[in-house]
Amino acid sequence: MEQNPKTTCLHDDHISLGATMSPFAGFDMPIEYKGIVEEHNAVRNSVGVFDVSHMGEVLISGLQAQEFVNHIFTNDVRPLADGAILYGMMLYENGGTVDDLLVYRRKADEYFLVINAGNIDKDVEWIKACAAGYDVKVDHLSDSYGELAVQGPDAEKTLRDVLGIDASALGFYTFADMKHDGEDIIVSRTGYTGEDGFEIYASPELTVRLWRRLMDAGVQPCGLGCRDTLRFEAGLPLYGDELTADITPVEATLSMFCKLDKDEFIGKEAVARQKAEGVTRKSVGLEIQGPAIARHGYEVLDPEGNTVGTVTTGYRSITLGKNLAMAMVNTPFAKTGTPLQVRVRRKVFPAVVVKKRFYTPNYKK
Repeated sequence: MEQNPKTTCLHDDHISLGATMSPFAGFDMPIEYKGIVEEHNAVRNSVGVFDVSHMGEVLISGLQAQEFVNHIFTNDVRPLADGAILYGMMLYENGGTVDDLLVYRRKADEYFLVINAGNIDKDVEWIKACAAGYDVKVDHLSDSYGELAVQGPDAEKTLRDVLGIDASALGFYTFADMKHDGEDIIVSRTGYTGEDGFEIYASPELTVRLWRRLMDAGVQPCGLGCRDTLRFEAGLPLYGDELTADITPVEATLSMFCKLDKDEFIGKEAVARQKAEGVTRKSVGLEIQGPAIARHGYEVLDPEGNTVGTVTTGYRSITLGKNLAMAMVNTPFAKTGTPLQVRVRRKVFPAVVVKKRFYTPNYKK
């Protein structure tokens, strides 16, 4: 159990709603309210709201902001227009992953980075160390923001009707700086669920007010339990499972977010070498036969019973009704259709390699 976990600005609201709380990434966070299945289905079918105020925010500004962000980020921010967002990774020199993150371009000399909660301190220290020699300012703003994720096919309507926020002009992976209740907020058409949705960055005080308006309107509060089942079905990675300091983007099959045609970025040589020479292991999807649910760390076996990999995430899919998993397996066993097995406690169950995107996302085009 983590010692003295931090809390978000909505902690008291979660307690008053009767949420099941648990430490996550150094924070005391809601895992579920009514139940993971009901919350998961609310997001798939209508709308739900998550407290994601535990995420970290860093602002990079200055004359060399673009050059610096491109130096620490695998994707290429040069073609970005103001108001556009990119997904990518920060890497160590050996290609291992510091973190995966979103980069928001505000203007040519200002970029807003959204990083994972469990990596905040490590990331900020790493970014500041990398900034030596660059004409940039690194502002760690995590304590200045709360964040809500309003997700599901009814998300746009909910923002308009309940919060009075018109986000209809936003395309997928774009954002706008807005005024709301006299305060500056950021609204982005992003999420982590495989559904249309928005993330709202606001002061902690305004975040609480927005959350309470959503609760008063009957919007389903959702915990981190269904956030994980939703992102898993959509084939989205979780840092600590599908990406780690020991897992590269090539091994995670995320190398499309590493732009090797741009100037040097930290880890570029390692990524280029792995793409050219191949890797010994790859992240795959598994469909498991029988009643077994494969959890993180469970062994993946070949048909002869030899260990050839490890499960990184596994669930019985709420939407699809199948037992599925993501796993890191030896490359010869990574091809779609390959028969494998999964050891669940003392029993072994047959499995087959499938595409990791189990569920087809419904993002706004």
